[in-house]
Amino acid sequence: MPTPEANPKTAKTPVSALNLYETDFYAWIQEQATLLRNQQWSQLDLPNLIEELESLGKQQRQELRNRLGVLVGHLLKWEYQPQYRSRSWLATVRVQRRDTVRLLKDNPSLQSYLDNALQEAYENAKDLAMGDTDLPEQTFPHVCPYSLNEILSDRFYPGEPSELVGSSEL
Repeated sequence: MPTPEANPKTAKTPVSALNLYETDFYAWIQEQATLLRNQQWSQLDLPNLIEELESLGKQQRQELRNRLGVLVGHLLKWEYQPQYRSRSWLATVRVQRRDTVRLLKDNPSLQSYLDNALQEAYENAKDLAMGDTDLPEQTFPHVCPYSLNEILSDRFYPGEPSELVGSSEL
């Protein structure tokens, strides 16, 4: 069975693949997938394939940060403006929790990045909470006041008696 060239930097990219990569990304992806399936190693656009694979990993990390930012932002709003709690806020918290847990289940290696992701996401979470509540920045803690277990727990709502969560009053 033929193998891919050992050094992608010296691999020759077919001119048509390079043009397609620059002009029609979707068609380039389809072509590269076909070449991989057919084990046509010498025809692969290795430099761009490697770049795109690395980019996919970065996207998963970004999605984790984004979901945590929205989730923690809503938890801050929930805690610091209880008079404005709504079904919409509750739904956002639930959806973001569920989707974050699914993302981590689908990408277990992201677990090792969770602490960093939360630290990075917290700045966005504070901005979201400040923008939606008109509360000043000093209202919110300098670092995230919630643990990852609390953030991802479907039973945790800061400042909320648990019997009110899911109440018809929201």
